[in-house]
Amino acid sequence: MPYAAHSADQDVARVSAVLTWYEAHARDLPWRRPGCSAWGVLVSEVMLQQTPVVRVLPAWERWMERWPAPADLAAASQADAVRAWERLGYPRRAKRLWECARALVDEHGGEVPADADALLALPGVGEYTAGAVASFAFRRRAVVLDTNVRRVIGRAWSGAPLPGPSVRRDERDLAARIVPAQAAEAARWAVASMELGALVCTARAPQCEDCPLAATCVWFATGQPGLADAPRRTQAWHGTDRQVRGRILALLREADDPLNVAGRAVLEDVDPGQLDRCLVGLALDGLVSLVDADRGLYALA
Repeated sequence: MPYAAHSADQDVARVSAVLTWYEAHARDLPWRRPGCSAWGVLVSEVMLQQTPVVRVLPAWERWMERWPAPADLAAASQADAVRAWERLGYPRRAKRLWECARALVDEHGGEVPADADALLALPGVGEYTAGAVASFAFRRRAVVLDTNVRRVIGRAWSGAPLPGPSVRRDERDLAARIVPAQAAEAARWAVASMELGALVCTARAPQCEDCPLAATCVWFATGQPGLADAPRRTQAWHGTDRQVRGRILALLREADDPLNVAGRAVLEDVDPGQLDRCLVGLALDGLVSLVDADRGLYALA
């Protein structure tokens, strides 16, 4: 769906409405507090990828207590990072965060850089994460475009019920034009629009009557079209390789010594072929190591 025409005055009014709403409704999250370090912001952004806040919050607090600076994590082992990741899911994020900490120590004196290109060069840091850290940690003007922000902009500005699977060029151009020119206000817009998408302008049950953009939202004004017909992007879980990989990692996290996971009671329902495939995949991802091929012993890498 092409984006609807909009004026600069409309942009300013919508941004202002969202900022006013945020002042009254923002959640008190530790990585948003003034004293939080850039490292704490970076850790939160990595953890929050595909994981809800309610699960991230206790994990972030434990992580930051243990490794309050990049040098602390860099001095630990990758296995320590993967163990501490526990059940947040997508454990490659733990590996990347550990690699990132080492790069920060080796290349940036143990500090998170503010420069966008330097952030993008860090392991596991993509365009969104670099923009989020620049905005939230350093109050720089950046385009921060996660799914929540894309949904808010898509609905209010163009009448699109849900964002597509990937960011289009015209979508990014519009988002860049909306960002306020003043850096501090731009940073507030980034977090406020994200919060609005997370709490009010949700994917399947938006609370339009409580939305500060209800009076000017194109999607709301046209009767909220298309949401019921939009495909649901759901992922199967039980029995998938991803679930089995998680079960293998859970065993190895709890083991004091290398372990032969084949035949373990908690994995006896897993087909041997799938188990082997998942072990090979985990090894290729650098998350586990085969330490004794004759006995089939694995450990966290």
